[in-house]
Amino acid sequence: MYGVNVCANPEEPPPDLPAPGTLLADTSRNNRVGEFRGVAGCYWSLRPVGGGREWETEPRHVRPALPGEQLRSHTARMNRPQSGEVR
Repeated sequence: MYGVNVCANPEEPPPDLPAPGTLLADTSRNNRVGEFRGVAGCYWSLRPVGGGREWETEPRHVRPALPGEQLRSHTARMNRPQSGEVR
């Protein structure tokens, strides 16, 4: 099927969905932390903290972000230069 998301194991019950904005770590991408944005077929959409390009991953590769990972994500967002910002 072209252009259709197909679940790898349709018999497996879907995991509980986190609230939008929940910080999660994607273990298939070296524990990259992102905000949960929603569901796209059988995949979850995550977005980098503070904006950026979303990516999709299988729910089995996602876990709650650890406190240290959450802190690093927020710190990186705060330290990122903003356009037009005067320092």
